[in-house]
Amino acid sequence: SAELCLLPALAALLPPLPGPGGPGPAEVGLSALPAGLRAAVRSLVGDLDSLFSALGLREESFAVGALSRVVAAELASCAPARNRRRTATNKASVIFVDRTLDLAGAVGHHGDSLAEKILSVLPKLPGHKTDVMVNMVELTALQTSDETCTIIAPGCLAQPNDPAAKALWESFMNLKQKEAVMEARRHLVEAASRENLPIKMSMGRVTPEQLSSYIQLFRNNLKALENHCGLLQLVLATVQTLKHPQTSKWDNFLAFERLLLQTIGDSDMPSVLNQLLPMIKSYNERTKDDYTCEDFLVLLIYIYSVFGEIKCGKELDAAEEEVKKALVKAICDEPEPSPLLQKIT
Repeated sequence: SAELCLLPALAALLPPLPGPGGPGPAEVGLSALPAGLRAAVRSLVGDLDSLFSALGLREESFAVGALSRVVAAELASCAPARNRRRTATNKASVIFVDRTLDLAGAVGHHGDSLAEKILSVLPKLPGHKTDVMVNMVELTALQTSDETCTIIAPGCLAQPNDPAAKALWESFMNLKQKEAVMEARRHLVEAASRENLPIKMSMGRVTPEQLSSYIQLFRNNLKALENHCGLLQLVLATVQTLKHPQTSKWDNFLAFERLLLQTIGDSDMPSVLNQLLPMIKSYNERTKDDYTCEDFLVLLIYIYSVFGEIKCGKELDAAEEEVKKALVKAICDEPEPSPLLQKIT
């Protein structure tokens, strides 16, 4: 979007977590990093230098976190970057922040952004880190309930050649979910009116079913489909996200996170873990509203990130041991472990 540029090739670049006997934050320089991480940092610096060259930028760098200091120092001392800064005409401040310093932000559910939900719940487009597969079956005469239907190529979110879709995507990112869904309806109504499709405009709350009924109007009109294909993909992504079971679970996450933030001053970590324990259920005991193993890993990251200083002791060790046992049992009982669980095990 106009304000956000992602570098998916570097999606796996994470600061090393401090381990026992590892280098302290003050000691870390590029030479202290493992070879793979050194290469990734150099690659990032090269990519940033190319980006800043294209924008004609002379940057002043700031860093928050150990790895960010390494990246900023590399960029400052890199020969092509030094030459660029001598001739560049535009000034910019660049702030590097270690991703591990805000894990609570990455795994929390406090955002009310439709774009965030779409990117979280729909399956990833193969080979892409930042785009998703949109099921296009609804626009065809082939009606199948098979989720894995691969006859029809999936749609996606990137629609650079469709101005209406680009404008809608901006509103998905910048507006609250309710307003973004209303924008989806407005764009759809305008497109249908332009194509003289028999659309009945209704006021009030927008439902996924209402959006689906509007989409159906385009189905048998190939010219209309072709003219508004990008927009239809984004609206279909909205419908599929709003109907997705993970979206209803989003509110459960949010409720738990709010409760945790309220009780954090009065509770210690063992009592929070003991509250969590009965919620960890194996595959056979779970209903659709219960948390999966992956959901628990996300919750644990959130809990440990927001808790701040944790007092060690026998009570904490015992509580952690119980949670570990329950999680291991749940992971072992999964009939088809997800790629993430397979990677972890």
